[in-house]
Amino acid sequence: MADDFEAMWRALAPVGRSDASGGYFRQPFASAEAELRAWFVEACEQRGLRVVGDGLGNLVGWWGEEHATRPDERLLTGSHLDSVLDGGAYDGPLGVVSALAAIDRMRERGVVPARPVGVSVFVEEEGSRFGLACLGSRLLTGATAWADARERRDRAGVALPDALEAAGLPGPGPDDPDLLAGVTTFVELHVEQGRALVDLGRAIGVASGIWPHGRYRFELTGTADHAGTTRMQDRADPMLTYAATALAADEQARLSGSRATFGRVEVVPNGTNAVPSRVTAWLDARAESEDALAELVAALEQRAARRAETDGTGVRVVAESVSGLVRFDPDLARRVAADHTGGDWPVLPTQAGHDAGVLSAAGIPTVMLFVRNPTGVSHSPAEHAELPDCLAGVDALADTLERLCT
Repeated sequence: MADDFEAMWRALAPVGRSDASGGYFRQPFASAEAELRAWFVEACEQRGLRVVGDGLGNLVGWWGEEHATRPDERLLTGSHLDSVLDGGAYDGPLGVVSALAAIDRMRERGVVPARPVGVSVFVEEEGSRFGLACLGSRLLTGATAWADARERRDRAGVALPDALEAAGLPGPGPDDPDLLAGVTTFVELHVEQGRALVDLGRAIGVASGIWPHGRYRFELTGTADHAGTTRMQDRADPMLTYAATALAADEQARLSGSRATFGRVEVVPNGTNAVPSRVTAWLDARAESEDALAELVAALEQRAARRAETDGTGVRVVAESVSGLVRFDPDLARRVAADHTGGDWPVLPTQAGHDAGVLSAAGIPTVMLFVRNPTGVSHSPAEHAELPDCLAGVDALADTLERLCT
């Protein structure tokens, strides 16, 4: 089993990796992600799993359908293969590789599933190309309508349907199979994106829920002018409004125990010797409750508006996506956390969004397993998990799936 996991991990390691940074560029509907999806199909077929996909590129490999005595109570696991820009190796792929290795492990044990077990790959989980996280699972569950999603464009102006066509995918259609039909439980394994397990000295944890979070576009407008000849008092500089708003985001998040990050900025005309005419900045905001999230974003809008009055600039804020509080099935979490070999696994909240949250919000009983991250760093080339912890995660997932499918 260890050899199977390591062999799969070695096969994925070079795909989409930057020689300069060591980080990964596995954006959806581009060459690296297509190579990963092809690898997944081959890995499933080698294991005799029946692979089903839709026009968007979501995939599920099914095991045990021929033996199932409860065929309409399907058990799904898996994660995603795409990455953030210059991301880490583990966020997403660890869950997919571990799911395949867990099926290998259960087969070694002679497990005959009473429920079909599927390994899933959801597309565009990170939202790194089209700006909407968990796009694949959102479309599958109906949380997002295709009529809305098809209008999205990437940074180069490519529309989502055109990106799909270039990748050889027809897009969602009436003849697509319902990949979630009959799914009554979802289990996602993921590298922890934080240090809770490190602080607890534990390799495996179970998620209790996901904080509310959202992405907000701040459009700040001013007047382009000469950087040398325009007096400071005569400027309408949106960069100043942005800078003050970014500092306010840090302040408000620290005061409220929330999270607020401006991680992407676009400047027009983006010239060294020109006062900008426009700054567009994207805020990622997260909080413990939906009310706290709304209060955080409202406070930042007010701070930006007050600063804009001083700077003579304009402010418009657009919510691109907002996800509410997710509480995973508590009975399922308690059942899964009852590890019979090393004591109960700790149950932890997470501030990161996942496909598991989308499926849970759609009414599918869901649980997440976390694998310890020694530094807590994620969405970075420094993201890491030690091999013994990864193998412990495979065993934990296999134990969980076995308990749920027999």
